[in-house]
Amino acid sequence: MSKNLSVRPSSILREQGGSVESQVCYFTSRIKRLTEHLDLHGRDYSSQRGLWKIAGKRKRLLIYLFKKDRLRYKNLIGQLDIRGPR
Repeated sequence: MSKNLSVRPSSILREQGGSVESQVCYFTSRIKRLTEHLDLHGRDYSSQRGLWKIAGKRKRLLIYLFKKDRLRYKNLIGQLDIRGPR
């Protein structure tokens, strides 16, 4: 794991630690770290389960943001370069 995986867009303020955008950003960075870990250790099933739980939390937050404010949702998806939930 030689890459720097900090996913902190400059437009997401650190003062808004509890905002939906900051939580999704935090979960995205954790998902990327766990994905790289699982590339090396494919049979680490407890990490797989943790990844599924984090991905589910992020999905629920994205659905919530989509229902509340679609403009913020589209901006966040574009900044993090992830696709939205189906």
